[in-house]
Amino acid sequence: MEQAAPIISIQDVTKRFGAVVAVDDVTLDIRPNEFFALLGPSGCGKTTLLRMLAGFESPGEGTISIGGKDMTDVAPNRRPVNMVFQSYAVFPHMTVFENVAYGLRVVRTPSSEIDSRVREALEMTQLIDFADRKPDQLSGGQRQRVALARALVKRPQVLLLDEPLSALDAKLREAMQLELVRLQNSVGITFIIVTHDQNEALSMADRIAVMEGGKIRQIARPSELYEFPNCRFVADFIGKMNLFEGRIAGRENGKIGVEVAGLGQLWLPADDNGPVPPEAANVGIAVRPEKVRLRREPEADRIALRGKVNQIAYYGDTSHVFVALESGQVLSANLQNDARSAFQSIAVGEDVWCSWDPGDVLVLTT
Repeated sequence: MEQAAPIISIQDVTKRFGAVVAVDDVTLDIRPNEFFALLGPSGCGKTTLLRMLAGFESPGEGTISIGGKDMTDVAPNRRPVNMVFQSYAVFPHMTVFENVAYGLRVVRTPSSEIDSRVREALEMTQLIDFADRKPDQLSGGQRQRVALARALVKRPQVLLLDEPLSALDAKLREAMQLELVRLQNSVGITFIIVTHDQNEALSMADRIAVMEGGKIRQIARPSELYEFPNCRFVADFIGKMNLFEGRIAGRENGKIGVEVAGLGQLWLPADDNGPVPPEAANVGIAVRPEKVRLRREPEADRIALRGKVNQIAYYGDTSHVFVALESGQVLSANLQNDARSAFQSIAVGEDVWCSWDPGDVLVLTT
């Protein structure tokens, strides 16, 4: 089946602010009706890239096309996009209905059409019962939905979201993540969200672009990004990771031997780790904390290392256990608290064996 043409095409885009390269030779396509996330730490260039899509910044090099049209000379108010900012920027003296209608009135939309389109936007965002209220009579999540309704009422091809949930408390933020996914599915347009929150991106996006230093390090679906990061930065930035430095020591029977300082030689399945690096190459060896099991005796057919529990962080549903290995390195494991007394099963100061399946190990070459 032939894939639809991208709704957004970014080709070789670079943006400089003086000597600072904010966006560095970025190329990517975003598909119609996709929920796409730009993810990375502060200063990585993700917001600058979003602002170039909106037309608030111009690329120094490269081109941006939306709906097959080059946006180089197209003003922000002429682009088929709308943007929801981190601060909701709703007008405090207007009702919810008036806030949502404002953009349509500015472009002189007929009154009869304004009424039907505003009500449609309020229905989509589940605000129809709040149409006559002022913003100070709403919760933070409701004010965020007003900002979304105001953007959607103009029927853009693409909705741009700049850290839209960062001002909300943790529980409301989680609820709004589900709300945004529901809304995107119902309106059937492309959403592009900028966030520094890995869980936010993983839970909402169809695909994620991870950025560092103005460059895109990896673009993938959430599960692929989490389980198969392509470099140390992505592995360490997405979720938690135990990361050790090693060196390729040999190959044998479909496995690669990796010498890891303080841990000895590990034999890992070559097929699980992409192209096998050359012998003597320096690599990163990584395993997620939830793949690690803690036992009082070593387990057969698993990589097993002995250590002493030196800290336990209790989070309710899980406990994050830090184990000082005999090599002096610290390894972390996530234990699911699936019984009311589960967090007491491992104690600080206890000797344990940390083990994991060789197939759960990532070999990272960059």
